[in-house]
Amino acid sequence: MSIHASHLSPEAKASLPQHVAVIMDGNGRWAKQRHLPRIEGHRQGAESARAIIRAAGELGIKYLTLYAFSAENWNRPKDEVDALMKYLVHYLKTETSELNKNNVRLEVIGQIYRLPENVQEQLKKSMATLSKNNGLTLVMALSYGGRIEIVAAVRAIAEKAKSGKLDPADINEQVISQHLWTRNIPDPDVLIRTSGEMRVSNFLLWQISYAELVITPTLWPDFRKPQFIAALEEYARRHRRFGGV
Repeated sequence: MSIHASHLSPEAKASLPQHVAVIMDGNGRWAKQRHLPRIEGHRQGAESARAIIRAAGELGIKYLTLYAFSAENWNRPKDEVDALMKYLVHYLKTETSELNKNNVRLEVIGQIYRLPENVQEQLKKSMATLSKNNGLTLVMALSYGGRIEIVAAVRAIAEKAKSGKLDPADINEQVISQHLWTRNIPDPDVLIRTSGEMRVSNFLLWQISYAELVITPTLWPDFRKPQFIAALEEYARRHRRFGGV
């Protein structure tokens, strides 16, 4: 299928994933290749996010999780982190009405308490505005790390066991899933990673155990609807066996 196609094939439509997760990688490299400041890569990356959110909604995908800011990203230079937070607030302020018009609901996962107060406030406002929508659920992973999430779940389960609310013999996969930040979100069917890197970068470690991985060499600021369609076509060609034959 041509990478320039803007419509899914009938085969891909028939096996549309319910939940797509995306590691949006390559903003810095995109900017470096063009001798631009890194923040310009993030600005263009936000345009890609806007395009993919719109495309996912149009295609009828139910959940889209974007790895927007990892717990490890706090180690980046302060001016870059500050600029990213500023962009996030700006994006939420300017895009919420468009998301609302498109029936998008917003969820957030991660250590939200670590985000600046103005970011937390804007997230609350946007989530409240979009809370009644029932189209695409956009999940933003902010200050997120898969291992941190599992540690938090283990602690919560241990507290329940300690207080006698939970018998350790009853702890199973379902109990663990119910204590993750994604407890109300189905596991991803497909994980797309841009920029060609072959790693999962501490993203949804528990949830992606049976997700199909689609790695594209395209840097995130160049990843738009045609590339998204191509990734979904690739997913449709896979035969998911979940450990069976």
